[in-house]
Amino acid sequence: MASRREAPLMRGGSGSGGQPLSRGSRIAAAVVVGVALGCLCAFFYPEGFLSSAPDSAIHWPRRADSVACDTSREVAHLKSQLLSLERKNAEFRKQINELSMKVQLAGQGKNEVLHKAGPFGTVKALRTNPTVTPDLSINPRLAKILEQVAVKKELIVALANSNVKEMLEMWFTNIKRVGISNYLVVALDDSIENFCKSNDVPVYRRDPDDGIDNIGKTGGNHAVSGLKFRILREFLQLGYSVLLSDIDIIFFQNPFNYLYRDSDIESMSDGHNNMTAYGFNDVFDEPSMGWARYAHTMRIWVYNSGFFFIRPTIPSIELLDRVAGRLSRESKSWDQAVFNEELFFPSHPGYEGLHASKRTMDIYLFMNSKVLFKTVRKDAHLRQLKPVIVHLNYHPDKSDRMKAVIDFYVNGKQNALEHFPDGSE
Repeated sequence: MASRREAPLMRGGSGSGGQPLSRGSRIAAAVVVGVALGCLCAFFYPEGFLSSAPDSAIHWPRRADSVACDTSREVAHLKSQLLSLERKNAEFRKQINELSMKVQLAGQGKNEVLHKAGPFGTVKALRTNPTVTPDLSINPRLAKILEQVAVKKELIVALANSNVKEMLEMWFTNIKRVGISNYLVVALDDSIENFCKSNDVPVYRRDPDDGIDNIGKTGGNHAVSGLKFRILREFLQLGYSVLLSDIDIIFFQNPFNYLYRDSDIESMSDGHNNMTAYGFNDVFDEPSMGWARYAHTMRIWVYNSGFFFIRPTIPSIELLDRVAGRLSRESKSWDQAVFNEELFFPSHPGYEGLHASKRTMDIYLFMNSKVLFKTVRKDAHLRQLKPVIVHLNYHPDKSDRMKAVIDFYVNGKQNALEHFPDGSE
């Protein structure tokens, strides 16, 4: 009998064209099917078919719900973190600006390219230098006084000895009348120290220093004025901004409401109009040069070293050191002239200029006595303006004019200034 054989399996579907599957192919197909079934079972029944849990038939859906809940909690947590980061973003931007300024200072002299230039018309240099880190070890006693007197790390400072007691009284009386609390008198002798204490005026007496004490007790206006550049250094090292004021100044408004604080130095001007105060192109004529007879020069009237706001920055401290050093070496130099030379003279062969930023104060708010007596009192419109301060710097008869200025602006006496000449007699 012929042996019985099964019909062979055909590859490629039905029809006479299919080829029989080999033994290896059949084994591989079985393995693939088995693995696929195992994966499906593991996916839908991760704990097996024989799970003892009564709800094993719905185990997977509950697991999915749990994962969804966990995801919702994570999303809520991430949103909370995002809100917190957004709240800190403004502070980070501020810190970045401060650090950028510090990096710029640190990179000075190293020829480093720190920034790329932006589009035309958008580039602006840094104008406000960072303040120094306060060093309280410089003068712990002064540090305690300033902590009590200063407002937002700012205060008015004046130097005085017994020669200016009458003007000093007018000075602090008007400061009190305006309601200014952050001011301090640096007493240069015992009499002024006691006078201030008896009038409830904040006062500071420096530790003994022969070089300063001798000038402070007996020196005239210019000699005493020169001392401030040495004395103010400690205030800046302690981290305080100082509005330096001479005694022949009357306050009518709080000056801290009118400062920009964008420069190392903000100073009142000795100029008497916009040109002289803020600068102008002065053409020098030299006919012998023919075609080139006209030479253009830049002019500005000097800053007044008797009233300026100085921030605690490295350029500010360097300015004080430069002026104090020159005054100690040049006995005949005037402190205001030296102050302006150091601020304005550029670097040139044999000299390295000071890189300090500066701003000129509004001449009708921070008014010198030439502006008042030569212009303002004669102009009906300008007479209505209320200055922040008036500085009697142009006139030697200071006490009488100070009283008249108070009568005009405080007591409303419209003719109080009329009998004075424009200048001095």
